[in-house]
Amino acid sequence: MKALAVFVVLLLLAPFALPAFYLTLLNYIGLYGLVALGLLLLTGVGGLTSFGQAAFVGIGAYTTAALSTGVIEVPAALSWTQHSPWIALLAGLLLTLVVAIVLGSMTLRLSGHYLPLGTIAWGISLYYFFGTFEQLGGQTGMSGIPAIEVFGHPLLTAREMYYLIWAFVLIAALTTQNLLDSRQGRAIRALRGGVVMAEAMGVDTARSRMVIFVIASLQASASGWLYAHLQRFVNPSPFGLQYGIDYLFMAVVGGAGQVWGALLGATVITVSKQWLQDLLPQLLGRTGNFEMIVFGCLLILLLQRSRNGLWGLVARATARWFPKPAKARAVPQAQALPRRAMPPRGEVVLEARNVTRRFGGLVANNDLSLKVHAGEILALIGPNGAGKSTMFNQLSGVDTPTSGQVLLRGQSVEGRGSRAIAHLGLSRSFQHVRLLPAMSVLENVAIGAHLRGRSSVFSAAWRLDRAEESRLLAEAAHQVVRVGLQDHMFAEAGSLALGQQRTLEIARALASDPCVLLLDEPAAGLRLREKQALGELLAKLRAEGMAILLVEHDMDFVMGLVDRVVVMDFGQKIVEGLPHEVQQNPAVLEAYLGGVAS
Repeated sequence: MKALAVFVVLLLLAPFALPAFYLTLLNYIGLYGLVALGLLLLTGVGGLTSFGQAAFVGIGAYTTAALSTGVIEVPAALSWTQHSPWIALLAGLLLTLVVAIVLGSMTLRLSGHYLPLGTIAWGISLYYFFGTFEQLGGQTGMSGIPAIEVFGHPLLTAREMYYLIWAFVLIAALTTQNLLDSRQGRAIRALRGGVVMAEAMGVDTARSRMVIFVIASLQASASGWLYAHLQRFVNPSPFGLQYGIDYLFMAVVGGAGQVWGALLGATVITVSKQWLQDLLPQLLGRTGNFEMIVFGCLLILLLQRSRNGLWGLVARATARWFPKPAKARAVPQAQALPRRAMPPRGEVVLEARNVTRRFGGLVANNDLSLKVHAGEILALIGPNGAGKSTMFNQLSGVDTPTSGQVLLRGQSVEGRGSRAIAHLGLSRSFQHVRLLPAMSVLENVAIGAHLRGRSSVFSAAWRLDRAEESRLLAEAAHQVVRVGLQDHMFAEAGSLALGQQRTLEIARALASDPCVLLLDEPAAGLRLREKQALGELLAKLRAEGMAILLVEHDMDFVMGLVDRVVVMDFGQKIVEGLPHEVQQNPAVLEAYLGGVAS
């Protein structure tokens, strides 16, 4: 808060200390920073690369230009929408919302390199639309845009527009910061951990992707509205692909995961371009776009030296003067969340009936059946490649059986998806650890509690969700202590040893308050004492009525803990029974070739 207060004071004093040129430069930094803040959410946090944000800036600019100048005729019933910049702002945001939902519904289904290519396609399409639509002035553009009035006072100069522009920027920055520090923000961050993990924790990933796409679009549209009334003129040039690339660079250079990094990136790129445009012609004795060459080389060098952008360097350099507040390391305390009623001991909680999964000609699971009862630990074992993880995916909704049935507490759940199954009380860990390494242990575990909250994006952005947020974090802290990671609660998850990361995944699964727990090799990478602690935890969960299904290769750990064992080989169940019976079964010994596969 100290750093923010200093920043705001400097902004307030700038018009009294800076000449007109630098004040105009600050206005453009604010306009660009507003777009970069949206890309922070979309690209830096959500991992969705977009080169088309300049087109949304154009929608905001052209909507207010058309309505406030009256060049486009509207029905008589809507005549009140004309000649008012503030009404035009609302209209531009509404139009942007509709366009963003339409484009997002098509584009966000793409993945890999197809997604940025898709954003380039519609970005170019909108740019040419602005230039070819005659009523919008074509390539010539539109002039005569009226000034914005605030309490009857027209904002005619750059100095008068300054405070309005930066009010928009600060509101966007603070609401974005609030959003990221919330249940909804963790859902957005979870997108980087992969769709499978996020959906298994109850996150609606399609909705989260659309939310950040819409927010980024609306912020870009607001920037376009401010730009149009600052310039009092618009043409298609500022809304093309080159500007879309520049906006993305601003977010990445500043620090793609940091709110204030987006503003830093906008500042550095805007100022450096201006300086290079002035300096290079003097040094080289000729005019040209030399600044783009130098700027590109400097950008590559920066990305090589500091992939987290400039904000990480600034934060480290200023940590002495602006340390993190002490409350960030206080263990959350709040009223406990309501808990799910556990099923009666012995009840069949999870059942697979004749499940078969084919991948072309490969049969990964063949007519496999098993039951897991409340208050028992069932081990699913077998050599590598036996189909155990594939079976986990059928049970947890990550995949759908080719034939057969999966029942959770008597309900058929095959084909319903892992998010729906998570809401019914099943949670899981993964064979290959899936965490968000840059987030703290506490925040990673809190992702598991996502489905136990109800706060909206709006309430998160304006911090109306604090009571619920405290309860979710308190639940996450409880689970961190429960699995023995309390000494690492505020450490980055990526700094933990592999065994601790696996334990963290269990804590995250427990935060969802499941009645069925699927654990994929939970003891892998754990030391002896950690295995003993894990065994004690699982035994305690069993005593509480939890149904646990685990895949594990450590037979000493398995046989001393579980109640029953199912052995698979080549996708089929070959043996089911008590641990000591399975250990002596000839079919099991043959499957393992005389020993347990590691």
